[in-house]
Amino acid sequence: MWILQEIGKALSLSFTMFWQVLWPLALGFLLSAAVETLVSKQAISRALGSDSPRSVALAASLGAASSSCSYAAVAVARTLFRKGATLGNAIIFEFASTNIVFELGLVLLILLGWQFLSAELAGGVLMVVLLAVIFRLSLRPQLVAEARIQAERGLSGRMEGHAAMDMSVTEGPLLRRALSGRAFTSISQYFFMGVYSLWTDLVLGFLIAGALGAWVPESFWSGLFFNGHGIVTEIWGALIGPLVAVISFVCSVGNVPLAAVLWRGGISFGGVIAFIFADLIIIPILNIYRRYYGRRAAVYLFVVSYLTMAVSGLVIGLFFNVTGLTPTNRAIKVLDSGVGWDYNTFLNIAFLVLIVFLLVRFVRSDGPAMLAEMNAPPGGREHPTAHQHGAV
Repeated sequence: MWILQEIGKALSLSFTMFWQVLWPLALGFLLSAAVETLVSKQAISRALGSDSPRSVALAASLGAASSSCSYAAVAVARTLFRKGATLGNAIIFEFASTNIVFELGLVLLILLGWQFLSAELAGGVLMVVLLAVIFRLSLRPQLVAEARIQAERGLSGRMEGHAAMDMSVTEGPLLRRALSGRAFTSISQYFFMGVYSLWTDLVLGFLIAGALGAWVPESFWSGLFFNGHGIVTEIWGALIGPLVAVISFVCSVGNVPLAAVLWRGGISFGGVIAFIFADLIIIPILNIYRRYYGRRAAVYLFVVSYLTMAVSGLVIGLFFNVTGLTPTNRAIKVLDSGVGWDYNTFLNIAFLVLIVFLLVRFVRSDGPAMLAEMNAPPGGREHPTAHQHGAV
């Protein structure tokens, strides 16, 4: 009976966190789908063919406006690289698409507050700058050539089909495109592709966060994170945060619930930010790097990514401490409150109704068949477009 009670406690905590962020997640997926509908991957790859500051800024901006699925982002980055983008810009696009996206920002705001959202955005920009500088100084032409040869082999990772699909609507004036039936179809397709890409990470993230929040005593977290040791706590938090992410196997928006539990447990503010950044160095993605770009490039990307994440988290954490912006309250409201009839519930209901409308369009446009192709390697036949899947 005691075991069942503890399991019930963890599941209740998991559902409470999910319910609190349901509408922000839906809104984030919707905004990302709208942007992907109006901006084609071909246009992105053409814009990222040089290492100029303008191309780096475009890589970050376009990445921030795209899907937040880490596996899809990694697959898209290789596609861009093969189509002419520089390796550095492809990786910067990938980082921005998982760390500065709508879904992540909205979930951070609801679960942890505006300080974490601000730190994530500032840290994301800092990380892009650091990556651009490090790539310029250390990314050798020989390593890029090896990575390109390996990339052209086309070894499969995950979400390969997703990366190859382009349902963008690019003909005509922007407003007319955005309000067209084709755009509505494409938005519905991108929306559910995004949900399908992330559902595993989201479920794992909420379940693991619920279990850790319910079962792990605060004394354990306090000892792990050297809580209360001043600058040592700050440095250690930024160093260990990404390593905790590496072994969690949870990426994308799914690591935000875990970040909430770690913050309540005593990790430094910068450590939380570094942890959230680290969804692109979890073990499955490192293995995909090896398949995509070769072993040497995978090791290089891990080292550069880890250092960039840790330094960005530490710098942002220290800046927020010095300016007095770091939150002092470690109590996470959503971890201590249940589900009730409040504004959050009414917003969830409204977005669930919207999701039903999108689902009807998605099913009528042969969307389920697209989901079946998302994990398949790109084949010889043309990949689906909004027009091919019943747009009107």
